[in-house]
Amino acid sequence: MACFGDRVIERMRRLGHPLCVGLDPYLDRLPPPFRRGAMVPQQPDTAQAVEEFCCRTIDLIAMDVAIVKPQVALFERLGWYGWRVLERVIRYARAADLLVLLDAKRGDIAETATAYAQAYLAPDAPCSVDAMTVNPYLGPESLEPFLVEAEQAERGVIVLVRNSNPDSSVYQAVATPAGPFFTVVAASLAQWQERLARGTTGWSSLGVTVAATHAEDTERIRVALPHALFLVLGYGAQGASAREAVRGFCRGPAGLEGGIVSSSRPILFPAASSDAGARAWEQGVRSALVRATTELGEAVV
Repeated sequence: MACFGDRVIERMRRLGHPLCVGLDPYLDRLPPPFRRGAMVPQQPDTAQAVEEFCCRTIDLIAMDVAIVKPQVALFERLGWYGWRVLERVIRYARAADLLVLLDAKRGDIAETATAYAQAYLAPDAPCSVDAMTVNPYLGPESLEPFLVEAEQAERGVIVLVRNSNPDSSVYQAVATPAGPFFTVVAASLAQWQERLARGTTGWSSLGVTVAATHAEDTERIRVALPHALFLVLGYGAQGASAREAVRGFCRGPAGLEGGIVSSSRPILFPAASSDAGARAWEQGVRSALVRATTELGEAVV
């Protein structure tokens, strides 16, 4: 099996755009055709609604994107029903030939971090995915179990470095003698960038988050990590344009490349179809998907 970096880049070269669709099943936003009962977390009908919503979304997007990004918290809140749905949605996405990036933001130390890594990155894990997000706040040793497991299993790890929510700057942009804190985190990952860069495309299976809303910071991170994949946040719903989203990309054989641009709410919950029937919602999803893929496709040419 090719490494995660190669699988992502090769598929995006074929598609001509870097869009990743987030699977964020907010209960209060699910369209009427999927709603079941009171839509409260502890009910099995709610879990069924979430599963049907996510799987139908996958049906609608699978031919046009390379990767989906389930937000694990929105499944966890459903209790054990949610864990079962998450496993099923992951399997469904993979059966549709999609890569799966789990937005879990895990971060811990020693054996606990190893257990998290094995739970999601080991090939035989119930929730085995192609890559996952991790939090570096506890230091480099807290990341190592995830990176080691990814290296062994040809998976990817996306480290939180620069995020798009405004409050992230309170920590991530704080000044240090070596520069803003996010640059310290980025520089600490340079060795792992090289260890996980084993494919033919030249891109690492190590990734980092960057914010399209902080484009100048993205350029600084690219200098520190020239071969790392970027998970770009802030495109669309948070106001960043397609051009801003790909600002840290590099010229490749098929256009600008080097990252994944995430979008969820504008595609999952198109405003014009929020209270409409199944057909209207499906048309809204397809229209939003075409709009995003067209914008990003034009931005990487």
